[in-house]
Amino acid sequence: MIRKAVIPAAGFGTRFLPATKSQPKEMLPIVDTPVIQYVVEEAVAAGITDILMIIGKGKRAIEEHFDRSFQLEAQLLKGGKNRELEAVRRISELADIHFVWQKEMKGLGDAIYCARHHVQDEPFVVLLGDTLIDSTVPAAGQLQQLFGQRQAPVVLVEEVDRSRVSRYGVIDAEQVEPHVYLVKNIVEKPTEQEAPSNLVIAGRYLFTPDIFEYIGRTKPAKNGEIQLTDSMRMMIKEKPMYALVLDGKRCDIGNKEGFIKTNIEFALKHDDMAKNLRQFIKELAKKF
Repeated sequence: MIRKAVIPAAGFGTRFLPATKSQPKEMLPIVDTPVIQYVVEEAVAAGITDILMIIGKGKRAIEEHFDRSFQLEAQLLKGGKNRELEAVRRISELADIHFVWQKEMKGLGDAIYCARHHVQDEPFVVLLGDTLIDSTVPAAGQLQQLFGQRQAPVVLVEEVDRSRVSRYGVIDAEQVEPHVYLVKNIVEKPTEQEAPSNLVIAGRYLFTPDIFEYIGRTKPAKNGEIQLTDSMRMMIKEKPMYALVLDGKRCDIGNKEGFIKTNIEFALKHDDMAKNLRQFIKELAKKF
């Protein structure tokens, strides 16, 4: 059983400005719950109890969200709002959540490298804080199942239309069993013609601690960032790494359109609003 998870959440969220000028993008709500809470709940549902978040400037709201708010709890208790009180208290009890600061915005590889002292010699799951996955079996749990069989790093992938591959890291891989591939290479944001496949990285990884050695040897890209895919390519040359096709749906909320679509989809799962919302969508569609 994997005990530890790392959630990088240090980016500026420039695609959502001005909303993210003073609010972390990971705290933007999907209906009534911040994105980052869904990610934490995924890890917890997979049996992970020790979570390290990598944060940066302007991310204090994330720390506060997962801490107790005694004044708020007292007000809810006084007002007899027991359901809301239970929901608020539950947030701080989800898992043992720790924080470390990424001092400079030097890329995803550097963010994960900040976790090396916390992770130490254990395998761990990485869950990107701006990627929400809707699945019956938690995505972090799907990775653990394959890791238990292969005892090697695993990256979660999904199939996309080839017209969209230029947005993602794309794997070049050999299928070894249904939904499982041995990774031979990773190409970052290739053109449709250059892409070796339509299998793209879906924001979830399971690494062994030796990934830190490869990150430490990775030279910064032209933009000064340490690219995680460069470190993974280095690892692939020396050790096996597998790709697992996601059983579920990745909700890409890193852009405005995906964020709005995800909000609508998740709102339709709420019994208290689904009926009226469906009717509203039908009436709205008639006008356009």
